[in-house]
Amino acid sequence: MRLGVLDVGSNTVHLLVVDAHPGARPLPAHSHKADLRLAQLLDGSGAIDPAGVDKLVETVQDALEAAEDKGVEALLPFATSAVREARNADDVLARVQAETGVELQVLTGEEEARLTFLAARRWFGWSAGKLLVLDIGGGSLEIAYGMDEEPDAAVSLPLGAGRLTAGWLPTDPADPADVKALRRHVRAQIARTVGEFSRFGAPDHVVATSKTFKQLARIAGAARSTEGLYVQRELKRRALEDWVPRLASMTGEERAELPGVSPGRSGQLLAGALVAEGAMDLFGVETLEVCPWALREGVILRRLDHMPSE
Repeated sequence: MRLGVLDVGSNTVHLLVVDAHPGARPLPAHSHKADLRLAQLLDGSGAIDPAGVDKLVETVQDALEAAEDKGVEALLPFATSAVREARNADDVLARVQAETGVELQVLTGEEEARLTFLAARRWFGWSAGKLLVLDIGGGSLEIAYGMDEEPDAAVSLPLGAGRLTAGWLPTDPADPADVKALRRHVRAQIARTVGEFSRFGAPDHVVATSKTFKQLARIAGAARSTEGLYVQRELKRRALEDWVPRLASMTGEERAELPGVSPGRSGQLLAGALVAEGAMDLFGVETLEVCPWALREGVILRRLDHMPSE
């Protein structure tokens, strides 16, 4: 059957259409993406402002029409941290449903981490052993660890690249004092969780998902996306440590000239790099592998797991 996953994230609203059935690998058929930057459309009280809600409704309607055009039989719509943490989340969800008919499921941070872990586990298989999975979104950082398809530990921290850029790096290029303060904040937040994971022992394989990690791996020398999903892409901590001060000295426009960095993401790449560097350092990770599958694929796989086989 043809499934559509509608992901209302902190940075983008992304419709992924796949052909899928239980026991088979989901095959991408269409992708429809709109940059919305919900995390940046909050007013002083933490609510999504009226213009932001208007834009969200319009974007969801566009995605719904695209899903219908592509023959989607079932739509799996969900929202993550930007909607989850908005002070007026209930009103926003009610309006989206009233005007588009789409009922967004708001995932908790732990659910995000668990579904992303499921996707990584299915991609790498059982031979990967104990997995540590890191995902940097626009609003949060998800960390999960385990041997099975359900992780033994999963946490979500408010360390998304968009959130941190808006809250900590107001100038372009960034003020060195602001970068130093953000680095200290990020590491303090991550350090609180390390003990929860270290009691399970060292992972056999460390995996990262998300656009932030893909872009960091690309500027550090990984293969470009046009070379396909099955090319192994790694990010080494030493290379990342070399890049962080370089990113800190650049403007967003200059970062957009780097290989694999889109103009829409270049402004928040520094904050994402500080989170990635802090996580790799505090978890003792020298090298990680970038996984092509992430939260959207995890949502699809979970749905397929609960469907009867044909």
